[in-house]
Amino acid sequence: MREKKITGRKRFVAVDSLGLIWALWVATADHLDRDGGRWFLSQVRHRLPRVREVIVDSGFNGKFVTWTRRVCGWAVTLMKTLTGSGTQGFQIHARRWVVERTFGWLVSYRRLGKDYERHTETSEAMIYATMIHLMLRRLPPLP
Repeated sequence: MREKKITGRKRFVAVDSLGLIWALWVATADHLDRDGGRWFLSQVRHRLPRVREVIVDSGFNGKFVTWTRRVCGWAVTLMKTLTGSGTQGFQIHARRWVVERTFGWLVSYRRLGKDYERHTETSEAMIYATMIHLMLRRLPPLP
């Protein structure tokens, strides 16, 4: 029996309120959100001592929420999609747009628009290079 090939990537990012990346992990698409999120936070929680709250979407429910509260001591805000009561189409969530905007910045770069990389480490390096470029463009010009 042939092994099923998993294509695609999942990007786990920790961003600040401006959408700038503080920590990043690129994984293959076969990782579940909650399991990958727990591994990601266990790796970065010591590098982000001032974090007090984690905002996640509904893919990070159940064990992830209880683990984050118990082990990391952080509050978890779960962004659920609003359904019922006549809601249709695109719904804006309070803070989720910050991460979505960051992903939008990344895919505007041709190399990150599609998954060209064979290794997740290469994809991570390209994302860091992209964020460095974005931040350098925001600096005021020298006098």
